[in-house]
Amino acid sequence: MRKILLVLGILIVVSITVVAVFKPEKQKIEEESKLKSRDLTVELRANGTTYPRNRISLTPSGRVEKVCVKEGEVVKKGKIVAYTSSDKRAAMMDVAKTVQERRECESFYSLTPLITPIDGTVIERNMEPGQTASGNSVIVIADDLIVYANIDETDIKYIALGDNLKMHLDAYPDEKFEGVVEHVAFEAHTADNGITTYRTKIKPIEKPKIFKSGMGVVITITIKSKKDAMSIPNIFIKGDGQKKTVTVKTGTEKKPIFEIREVTTGITDGKFTEIVSGLNASETVVTLSQKAKRPKTARAE
Repeated sequence: MRKILLVLGILIVVSITVVAVFKPEKQKIEEESKLKSRDLTVELRANGTTYPRNRISLTPSGRVEKVCVKEGEVVKKGKIVAYTSSDKRAAMMDVAKTVQERRECESFYSLTPLITPIDGTVIERNMEPGQTASGNSVIVIADDLIVYANIDETDIKYIALGDNLKMHLDAYPDEKFEGVVEHVAFEAHTADNGITTYRTKIKPIEKPKIFKSGMGVVITITIKSKKDAMSIPNIFIKGDGQKKTVTVKTGTEKKPIFEIREVTTGITDGKFTEIVSGLNASETVVTLSQKAKRPKTARAE
């Protein structure tokens, strides 16, 4: 009987200790807010890349004798970008021993000019005098740089010809610029991972100063927007699916009462959400915290 009473006594002490450790304090307000008028915009982001609208690769034959351009240079249609010798001319010039022999060779075999057929910018110069032409010897001329983006088929409904889009370069995220949708492909492309996309061409309205072929671009597409939407930060809204609730502070400052109330939401931009009904502009929504009391440390007798 004494053993049973001893066990019961120990259990009671443990129970009291557990209650003391986990007894919650009064609810405390972490943050609070009221409805505020905001302009909300829902945006979709896609990735793109800068490419020339027209890209011409000029490959010489024979031996390169002179290169007349450098990378980054702007050239006009018809400009000679390099001179080359045919294999026969190069061989004759190499064996010529006197000035007279060289002049005779030059009179029979002229240099072959390499001419650009378009206006543009030299974006690659992989060619130097003395080199024998190969598949790697090339001068690339590009005209206007535009942005190509592969838009997912689920998002293609949000863009149309003539739409204005916001963009920024991966390398310069703070330098924003705008573009106009020029073309949306009529045929889809399905990648190995099964994702179907449509290739879209976007012409920048004003190109950034540093705009080079092959740069990554982030494209922002506006899906919908609303001005003066009465909204609150998303941290105050709880719930999944259709049912959304907020905690409303009522009562007095000394004796506040916290009410869980269902609300109807509208547009959201990911940070703020419009409240369509269920909350008045004069009411305050809060987030609450509950902390457990720390037990006092008993002194050993």
